[in-house]
Amino acid sequence: ERWLLSFQSRLGRAQWLQPYTSATLEKLAHEGVRSIDVVCPGFSVDCLETLEEIAQEGRDEFLAAGGTTFNYIPCLNDSPAFIQALADLVEANLAGWPVARRDPAARRVSRAG
Repeated sequence: ERWLLSFQSRLGRAQWLQPYTSATLEKLAHEGVRSIDVVCPGFSVDCLETLEEIAQEGRDEFLAAGGTTFNYIPCLNDSPAFIQALADLVEANLAGWPVARRDPAARRVSRAG
């Protein structure tokens, strides 16, 4: 019933979007939150960034700060429903582009125009 939004990526020493995920996880544990579910909606598939920085490092930070249960909810990955929805979006938004032609010169003109 409760949710928060936080940002994980940081680059260099510059300020980034906040609140930072690592600080948020620690703060929640210190405030008495013992169980947390984490999802990364910015990614459609799990990648090393989410798996290492969120599912592993984030879990370790939350548990070290007093949390007891950390659930990383996997991305959509290759579920048949997600792949079909993605294909439907592509087909709907690329409707006929590029125009299929057998002549390679016609393809170059079609793409340039």
